[in-house]
Amino acid sequence: MERAAGCPAVGGSYPQKNAEILSSQYGINLFLAGLLLTFAWAVHAVGISKSHLLSYLITLMLIQLLWMLWYLCRSCTQRRLIRDKDTHAGARWLKCGITLFAVITLILDSFKIGYYIDFSNCLSPTEGIFPVTHAVHTILQVYFLWCHAKDVIQSFKTLERFGVIHSVFTNLLLWTNGVLAESKHQLNEHKERLITLGFGNITIVLDDHAPQCNCTTTTLCSIFSQGIYYLYPFNIEYHILASTMLYVLWKNIGRKVEHHQQNKTPFKFHGITVGMIFGLMVLTSTIAIVVVYLIQIGGSKIKSELALTMFYLHAIFVLALMCTAGIVALLIYRLEDRSLDNSKNPARKLDAELLVGTAAGSWLLSWGSILAIICAQGHPKYTWYNLPYSVLVIIEKYIQNLFIIESIHREQEKVNDDIKTLRIVTISRGSTLSLTPLYKEIYNGRAARDSGDIPCLFKGSICARESDGAGVAKEEMSQDHSLVMHSASDFSFSSRNSATNNKRRILKNIAAFLFLCNLSLWIPPAFGCRPEYDNGLEEIVFGFEPWIIVVNLAMPFSIFYRMHSAASLFEVNCKT
Repeated sequence: MERAAGCPAVGGSYPQKNAEILSSQYGINLFLAGLLLTFAWAVHAVGISKSHLLSYLITLMLIQLLWMLWYLCRSCTQRRLIRDKDTHAGARWLKCGITLFAVITLILDSFKIGYYIDFSNCLSPTEGIFPVTHAVHTILQVYFLWCHAKDVIQSFKTLERFGVIHSVFTNLLLWTNGVLAESKHQLNEHKERLITLGFGNITIVLDDHAPQCNCTTTTLCSIFSQGIYYLYPFNIEYHILASTMLYVLWKNIGRKVEHHQQNKTPFKFHGITVGMIFGLMVLTSTIAIVVVYLIQIGGSKIKSELALTMFYLHAIFVLALMCTAGIVALLIYRLEDRSLDNSKNPARKLDAELLVGTAAGSWLLSWGSILAIICAQGHPKYTWYNLPYSVLVIIEKYIQNLFIIESIHREQEKVNDDIKTLRIVTISRGSTLSLTPLYKEIYNGRAARDSGDIPCLFKGSICARESDGAGVAKEEMSQDHSLVMHSASDFSFSSRNSATNNKRRILKNIAAFLFLCNLSLWIPPAFGCRPEYDNGLEEIVFGFEPWIIVVNLAMPFSIFYRMHSAASLFEVNCKT
């Protein structure tokens, strides 16, 4: 009977597994088609224009908008139903972060609309429709993620799988489109800088997709065209964050959630002053370095070499500090005896996989630089700083990934109930005289009258039986001895608690420091400070085109790694 009853449940899992496989294959094919179309436009393929790419992206966004509206309407009609929630998904700080990036993305869309209006005579209508559609898509998607990122969908599961995976790969394609547009702009600037560094043997051919007509208002066109590329980094981060949150939603479809109370972990500035001060110092110095770098690079050969040397020395110092902080944190973990939480958690698993996967991008660039330095015949002085910089990038990410992944898997410390009771009774015995009679009345008077015994509250407590007049004196001596034992136990607990608090304070400061350092290291590559482009040595060893392809493929992952690490470290700080 039990086997027969269990068969439908087992058989019922197969359609859902098939739906998961089919939806994932649908999303991959959707992404590959868009990726090929993006590549064809980038290399100026015959018969492929930007309007074809934008039309494809507009169609995908409209389909996602229809699905989100359907889901929101269905949710409104079923508001009274109790739904399962994944408490680990869609953290409030993550929603706030994606909202900030979305607001800047809307500013980017407004710049694109203004750019289209100024060049409307020679631009395709799709270039005006795309930013409008994208703005509506952004607003509705952020609202959807705020309201439903924690949902565990249990109805219409097959349809919802296709809708969510469509949204995931739509955001990935929009991310790819933003990365390509920003990379082409950076590549054109890089080609112009190489001339000032003396690499005249490299063929310089600018990849230009500029409109073939004059702007109606030159000043506004200049503001829009330059502003767009400074806002692209935020747009790129917005779409990759949205795709990860939607992927967690997709993985949670049909999942059985364990109903337990999730402890809230709010962020507090108390106790992290040292980490914040050092982190803000790194952030401030990094912004100053980036400003000077962008001003000096390309001005002349001497200025460009000084800018590269300045960047490498600053990065080496920051990476060395981060390595030291990470090692200290791992040593503290080795001194603690705390178990790991191995329960099923799609959000946590995705965080760990993204950390290791995106770190491979910067590892690839670092190993390329190391090989170039070893194999190159001539070495300008500034290129030698690239060697310790590349080695430290590899080591720092290795240590930081280990620290973050172990932190998010560690169980939160729980206070033993026996210790809590011990502290309460000890305080009662050592407090004012008004509490002492109450304690005696409860434990010595009433309990003795009811059962004739003094209750044993702790291990090792001395319980006296009230049998005759001499028993009262024995009872008082027993209580005094018990008080000494309680006080010693409380002192021992306070010592352990003090040591634990000190370790926790150090870990919180380290997490805060690494959080600000990762934000600092996100800024240079996101805003055009990329020595991998400007160094020039790698282009000579590997060839210009091959190395540029490697950089363009690896750099987006390296940039995303820093932002994702910052988000993970923020969570670590809250949980510690």
